[in-house]
Amino acid sequence: MSEGWEPKIVAFLCHWCSYAGADLAGVSRFQYPPNIRVIRVPCSGAVNPLYILKALREGADGVLVSGCHPGDCHYIGGNYFARRKFLVLKEMLKWFGIEEERVQFSWVSASEGQKFSKVVEEVVESVKKVGPASRLVKEF
Repeated sequence: MSEGWEPKIVAFLCHWCSYAGADLAGVSRFQYPPNIRVIRVPCSGAVNPLYILKALREGADGVLVSGCHPGDCHYIGGNYFARRKFLVLKEMLKWFGIEEERVQFSWVSASEGQKFSKVVEEVVESVKKVGPASRLVKEF
């Protein structure tokens, strides 16, 4: 691993809660690492597991998917659906030989800006420990 390496993390954030939590973190000036690139999605349940695999394939070192707390989904049951999909995806990643720490899920509400910044810090530290991605990464 090269000196000064910083992980690239793609974050799929629910429009109604987690994205608003990220916005609150910014407005409140809560500090968190600048390693994430945010993709706003209507619901965490709308994140296709193939999007996560594609992000890893295209060179992301980690992926964060964050949505509303269970029971608080704007679309009623989207986050329950997401939770089931991501449990299966985690098992599939193990089968591919991809470290579990590379893909993480969290529930952050719109009023939890400080929690969002803490989640980002934890994800970045977790991905730093496993190093740069090498499995599934497309060679150019």
